[in-house]
Amino acid sequence: MLIIGHLPSPFCYTFSMKIHFANPLPMTPEQLLRRAGYAPHYDKKMGKLSYTHKVGREFYPRYHCYVSQTDKVTTFDFHLDQKEASYAGSHMHSGEYDGPTVEREVVRVKDAFRAAARSAGLIDS
Repeated sequence: MLIIGHLPSPFCYTFSMKIHFANPLPMTPEQLLRRAGYAPHYDKKMGKLSYTHKVGREFYPRYHCYVSQTDKVTTFDFHLDQKEASYAGSHMHSGEYDGPTVEREVVRVKDAFRAAARSAGLIDS
């Protein structure tokens, strides 16, 4: 467990490719993710809202984040979508759910979240 700050409760810790925040958050999950370069993505087929961050100019590869919340914790769950589903009728795609590429992205996002909290005056420099 890695605690990276203090709001009134632990700011966040990581487990696998997830970032967990103790609530309340310094801003909405969407605001935090936008600060890290993510945009909302609504999948009409699945009926789910998630967030994506393109690696290049094309739609793939892209980092993908799902957000889940309870009354105590907000979880950001990251993976890398390498390409679109390769066969008809499939919702599955080629993705990386761990490893150094996704780990670097989680570190980058945590740094962006820290900077957002710092600029909001919620944690010290």
